[in-house]
Amino acid sequence: MSAYSLRGLNWFNALSAGGKGVQGLPASLRVADGQMAEQPVRWVAVVADPDNRFVRARQGEVGLLEGWGLAKAVDEVIEADQGKAAKRAIIAIVDVPSQAYGRREEALGIHQALAAAADSYARARLAGHAVIGLLVGKAMSGAFLAHGYQANRLIALRDPGVMVHAMGKASAARVTLRSVEELEALAASVPPMAYDIDSYASLGLLWETLSVERIEQPSEDDLARVRHCLAQAIADVASSGTDLHGRLGASNRAASSRVRELLREQW
Repeated sequence: MSAYSLRGLNWFNALSAGGKGVQGLPASLRVADGQMAEQPVRWVAVVADPDNRFVRARQGEVGLLEGWGLAKAVDEVIEADQGKAAKRAIIAIVDVPSQAYGRREEALGIHQALAAAADSYARARLAGHAVIGLLVGKAMSGAFLAHGYQANRLIALRDPGVMVHAMGKASAARVTLRSVEELEALAASVPPMAYDIDSYASLGLLWETLSVERIEQPSEDDLARVRHCLAQAIADVASSGTDLHGRLGASNRAASSRVRELLREQW
């Protein structure tokens, strides 16, 4: 068994089969252009690179190379499709365990690299590109903020290995001065502290969740189901605009909505 997740790579290879790979990017990025349901798309994934020159980014983490590389891959689409009536959709396949933590990363400005990626995704969304995040594995920390979170629509596969959080359980337990078991007990009653997809969905951030038969290596039925959902998400974006207002309607986000109302009143 591999020491790192291969989900992102396997889903990228399966979904982008027949597409044209984009060259000139770090080995930890997989990018390809293709068609899905007669819609032009660019597939983007961050994958593990055991030979990454930055040792903290060898197991699928989003580091310096990945942040700037994601920004480049998305900016290319914005520039190339500027003025076109039919803009490519961007599908971010998300399987990222963390941002890359290291002294070199901090010294060389990982905050800028990750911000550049997030900015590019946001500008693509605002420029009229449908940006869809497909969560097939972990979506953790600054890695998810840089790759996927700016999507118009987020789709998650239903599996215990698909989780969203600011940090891993062991780290969160240390920060909150709890054991992992105590943290899990707390998460059971406080959805924002939980790791499972159902709790995350209760916050109104997911557009759809899907069950598949083989999440590690998708079957043809799995691919058909996911492609259909992705096509629906792209169509939904086309009919409803480029903002993220759909994330604020859940009952567990009531306080967020109220704070926004009060801020608007004061401003």
